[in-house]
Amino acid sequence: MLFEIILALLFGVIVGTFTGLFPGIHINLVGALLVSLSVSLLAQIPVIYLVTFIVAMAITHTFLDFVPSVLLGCPNTDTELSVLPGHELLKNGEGYSAIMLTAYGGLASIFLLLFVSFPLIVLAKNFYKEIIFTIPYILIFICLMLIFLEKSKFKAFLVVFLTGVLGYVVLNMNLEQSLLPLLSGLFGASNLILSIKTKTRIPEQKITKPREPLLRPLIGALIASPFCGFLPGLGSGQAAVIGSTISKSDKKGFLILLGATNTLVMGFSFLSLYAIGKTRTGAAAAIKELIGNSDTNTFLLMLAVVLISGITSFFLTKHLAKFFALNITRINYSTISYITLAVLTLVVLFVSGFLGLLILTISTLTGIYCISLKIKRTNMMGCLLIPTIILYLV
Repeated sequence: MLFEIILALLFGVIVGTFTGLFPGIHINLVGALLVSLSVSLLAQIPVIYLVTFIVAMAITHTFLDFVPSVLLGCPNTDTELSVLPGHELLKNGEGYSAIMLTAYGGLASIFLLLFVSFPLIVLAKNFYKEIIFTIPYILIFICLMLIFLEKSKFKAFLVVFLTGVLGYVVLNMNLEQSLLPLLSGLFGASNLILSIKTKTRIPEQKITKPREPLLRPLIGALIASPFCGFLPGLGSGQAAVIGSTISKSDKKGFLILLGATNTLVMGFSFLSLYAIGKTRTGAAAAIKELIGNSDTNTFLLMLAVVLISGITSFFLTKHLAKFFALNITRINYSTISYITLAVLTLVVLFVSGFLGLLILTISTLTGIYCISLKIKRTNMMGCLLIPTIILYLV
């Protein structure tokens, strides 16, 4: 049995690497496919191996998906904010460092998750219902903070409002994977088009070990992530916004925070399944479809898989980031941007259809307009913050 679990873990790491490196191929799609096959082609495989595979794949994905979001400006739905500081460092020859900062955040968060898991389980079981009502007010506070921290408060309000309306409309459509065209347009395609227009040249990348204090961004991630791992409508993007207001990190610290929240939110979703029987990610939902609510032994196995796959993924990220950073300058960046834009468009068309393509176009134009206003692009997180606030208040 141990040998089979190790095989399932390794296979999950391999698939998670693939989904992480290829923008638009999300683990939710793989998880849904796995659940559908579990009653036919995979019916003879014990579900514990499938659970191991899903957990390993999900954790690996949270590390590797920063590679394309930093180097290509093409984010998945959990890494959209990394495009902002990551691209700045890439243009300064520090793309490798940008990716490794997220990897250090992810690795540290694995050990944080193990340390706080059981206290959080006790808190969740006893105080879950009392915490829910505070969330919209926290998010309203974050929106106001985003606006008032800008020099031009009207422009900031305009961006939060426009993206918030767009997000609310899109998320209330009956559309498969609606976040894909929305976030890909606002944070990915818009950035790619502007890079092509300005003929961005990527300098030679320096392979240097980043030296950035971990403590402050990790504290922000640790405080914010449990909200998003336990409560509906919140993801790692919102956790990063909440965490950044707490830790007040610079752009390098923000990348650490992003890496930590991305992994912590995924880990807390498994904890949420065990503690309160709720699913907050596609991976946790797939596990619940397979086994129902998690028992203690299964949860302990998931924690072990999180630890092993997390450490493995850190070293995978380190080597792959070095390889891609050293070779990205050999290809014309405009050509890469065109290819990435084409692939992104085809993925959206395949996953979300022609309606998704229309949303991608509208969100891309909205993203370009918001960027032209020259305020922090984190204000575009209104696309998720506003719909979540409305969800709780209405």
